Amino acid sequence: MKINFKFYFGLLSVMSAVLIIASCQDEPVKKELTQEELITRGEYIVSTSGCHDCHTPKKMTEQGPVPDENFLLAGHPADLPIPEYDKSILKDWALFNHSLTAAVGPWGVSFSANITSDGTGLGNWTYDQFKTAMTKGLYKGLEGSRPIMPPMPWQEFQNYTDEDLRAIFAYLQSTKPVQNVPPAYIPPDQM
Repeated sequence: MKINFKFYFGLLSVMSAVLIIASCQDEPVKKELTQEELITRGEYIVSTSGCHDCHTPKKMTEQGPVPDENFLLAGHPADLPIPEYDKSILKDWALFNHSLTAAVGPWGVSFSANITSDGTGLGNWTYDQFKTAMTKGLYKGLEGSRPIMPPMPWQEFQNYTDEDLRAIFAYLQSTKPVQNVPPAYIPPDQM
């Protein structure tokens, strides 16, 4: 009996090609997260990315400042005055107020934004505005607006995936609305 090597080699080549094509088509399909899963993921990202550090006012305790549970993510309280500071050190320093919601430095005075679901926060924003703010560092996510001022680390958020940004936005839109309009940014020439 004579073995036809050409036939078997051809058959092996065809089978290999079929397996390669089949393996390329078996890539796992990424399941879209449900709204509940997005919110849960967003809450996790917000709580581990330091958002509360600046966007939640603090109250003083025996252990130092702790987040004020009544104003979670509400930004700098509208009625909280800025303490006096020595303007001569601003070229070399950045200072925070005791609530960690306002900062002063060479850029001027900036106040953390209200990022709750209230209309005075992100309640009226679109996802596209949020994404623009977080990835381009533009105030209220509007093209042509002023830059978001320090210490907001928007440069870090531009590295987040679209799914992560959608999750953060979904969570923030689900938060308890807190009505609060933080003071407007003060440029250095107006301090």
